[in-house]
Amino acid sequence: MEMSDEALYAQYLKRSDNEALRCLLERHREGLTLFLFGYVRNAEEAEELMLDAFAEIAVGPTVFSGKSSFKTWLFSVGKHLALKQLRRKKQVGLPELPDLSEAVQPELRLLQQERNRQLYLALERIAPEYRQVLELQYMENMSPAEIAQVMGKRAGQIYNLIKRGKQALRSELERMGVTDAKF
Repeated sequence: MEMSDEALYAQYLKRSDNEALRCLLERHREGLTLFLFGYVRNAEEAEELMLDAFAEIAVGPTVFSGKSSFKTWLFSVGKHLALKQLRRKKQVGLPELPDLSEAVQPELRLLQQERNRQLYLALERIAPEYRQVLELQYMENMSPAEIAQVMGKRAGQIYNLIKRGKQALRSELERMGVTDAKF
């Protein structure tokens, strides 16, 4: 049976169990990096910020209170690091997202890659807040309550952002000629 994130983190803190921390890193590396990429628009910087977030939870002053899930807390730590870096650099913009296709057959892979490309292009064209809530909900499987904690907003605001984000994404996909988008 797989240990929860919270149990792994507690094990790391109590026993300095580096294997527990490595397991957490493996579980959340990809999702956190993609999330941070949405802020910094640079894959290397997103990877560095992801590692900085893990360094902060491993040895930094940040303490997990248990008021949210570990994943929500970790993403919040990463978000704050990204915003801090953006303030230093005064960067603004939209990300170029990687292809996440996992199709096996070549024809299906090409079709899936094209659909992903269109989806990511449409995501780049909608408001950053809409993009963030949709990525957290659909790519990271976070609940609206968890998204609210990560983004520092009320749950009601998140429901509205999700609804408006879906509408904006649907409109953008239709402008691109994609009419069969279902979400």
